[in-house]
Amino acid sequence: MPSPIRLAIFDMDDVLCHYDRDRRLAELSRLSGRSINEILTDIWASGFEDRADAGAMDAETYLSGFGERLGYAITRDEWVEARRLGMVPFPDSLALLARVKEKATVAVLTNNGFLTGEEIDRLFPGLRHLVDDRVFVSARFGTKKPDPEIYRRLCAEFGVAPEEAFFTDDKPWNVAGAVKAGLEGHVFDGAEGLRRALNRLALV
Repeated sequence: MPSPIRLAIFDMDDVLCHYDRDRRLAELSRLSGRSINEILTDIWASGFEDRADAGAMDAETYLSGFGERLGYAITRDEWVEARRLGMVPFPDSLALLARVKEKATVAVLTNNGFLTGEEIDRLFPGLRHLVDDRVFVSARFGTKKPDPEIYRRLCAEFGVAPEEAFFTDDKPWNVAGAVKAGLEGHVFDGAEGLRRALNRLALV
């Protein structure tokens, strides 16, 4: 028999909320006067966000570098508002998380930098309270999903064996990394599919 699940880990963007990057980019374009394609090229396609997600810079260094690449000295408040505009909570997913919390420890693991972690209460009100302050950004671990090590290290935070943990993410490669680390994995394709996966593991 498989080990009972003691830790359930949820991705954030496009699992617990819809991440509308186009809406975020539109706000950044409005602030800076630059085109969306220019912003995508200078920030996302440059690898800057990937380095931040992997913990290569602290929050203030990231914000400064973001502004330099944006061509506009963006403030922390403006950055938060632009990111928040692109986040729409999924009530059904959050309700499932709340049910799982009755049977196992729950946590969130998101590929994001330190600034997102510091501002999670403004970006996603109520999330940190729902998971009892267990929102983890990848930057904290010095690597990012789908590196199997990040899942092992998160499990170790709770003294849980990987075989006793469950992970769900909308990106198949991130789930594959978790499975390689030994976790039970589920590729998120909607709340109903997630409910079935959780039910199979006796988590709901």
